[in-house]
Amino acid sequence: MSTYLRPAVSLLVVMTLITGVAYPLAVTAVAQVAFPEQANGSLVRDEGGKVRGSSLIAQNFTGDGWFHPRPSAGDFATVSSSASNLAPSNPALASRIKDDAARLYVDGQGPVPLALLTTSGSGLDPHLPPAAADYQVARVAQARQLPVAAVQQLVAEHTERSLFGPPVVNVLALNLALDRLPSAH
Repeated sequence: MSTYLRPAVSLLVVMTLITGVAYPLAVTAVAQVAFPEQANGSLVRDEGGKVRGSSLIAQNFTGDGWFHPRPSAGDFATVSSSASNLAPSNPALASRIKDDAARLYVDGQGPVPLALLTTSGSGLDPHLPPAAADYQVARVAQARQLPVAAVQQLVAEHTERSLFGPPVVNVLALNLALDRLPSAH
């Protein structure tokens, strides 16, 4: 029996050291050297160096003076990162979307963009389509007593375009830039 047990236990220990210790340490070291910002969470810092969030994870902004991200099924907690798992036919989903649409509706601006009503697959998408950010411009400008044109310009400046996929606006970056405007409260 020891002829089988000893090699099996030895192999288990060696493979655990390779795959559970050496490989993760090697990957971490390469990531720290090659991609330090991404390896450390893509953190966004303000002028004082204080961490304000991550460019990869949405955070909840409340109040009329801020751009709001997509809704989050997990209440913006990274541990429960997932969609709501409610089917399109589920009455609870329909009710939530109807209530959110009524709450967010702005007279004369047309229907509320779908991105402001539906969660992303992870529930933590930090980006909005430009149309969803534009829909919020009047509310944010009024709450901060800023010219609408200045807030629209800020959205345009923070619209990211890539070779692949549609243009997007990072809500955290937009709100941090909004907070730096001279006449913002």
